[in-house]
Amino acid sequence: MGRVTDAAQPPARTRSYTVVENPAARPRVSRKTVRVLLLNPEGATLLFEDSDPGLVDARWWVTPGGGIDPGESETEAAVREVREETGFDLDPSALLGPVARRHVVHGYSDQVIEQDETFYAARVDTFDVDVSGHTLEEQTTFKGHRWWSTEDLRASDDWVWPRELEEILLLVDQADRWPVELGFQEESTVPDVG
Repeated sequence: MGRVTDAAQPPARTRSYTVVENPAARPRVSRKTVRVLLLNPEGATLLFEDSDPGLVDARWWVTPGGGIDPGESETEAAVREVREETGFDLDPSALLGPVARRHVVHGYSDQVIEQDETFYAARVDTFDVDVSGHTLEEQTTFKGHRWWSTEDLRASDDWVWPRELEEILLLVDQADRWPVELGFQEESTVPDVG
């Protein structure tokens, strides 16, 4: 498993959500992505509850973010993803970072997604999330959203991806350490066997 290349991102495709019985036979997708830590004045961060439709009750929490479109910069993608997923128009000058980077494999019941992720942060006022810009996939897999305090994160037994979210949040005020390289990670509902 290597780094995702700088080649154009694969075209968008529609997921079938059909469970692949042999995990080694799942289709693989490689892409570059951005994630955005939106921090309100109380220090809480906005997370979405995501799911694997092929597995009943498989749920976890993630930051807003997604794939970088062809010809798009990381910061352009970050602003677009925040707008699409939350309805919030983020000023590009409000982006902090990149704060952290990692290479991650997400194995799901129907596919494996391998991606290079870059994390940015932004301090925002608390806002009401508007999900009307969600893609069909997000409408299918996202089950909710909420603002999480650090205490909430520590007390929760829910899966939160990235697992180092609390560590990354602490880096937001330590620009001299940016970007922190988190290395290779796997976060899967059905582990990668490829």
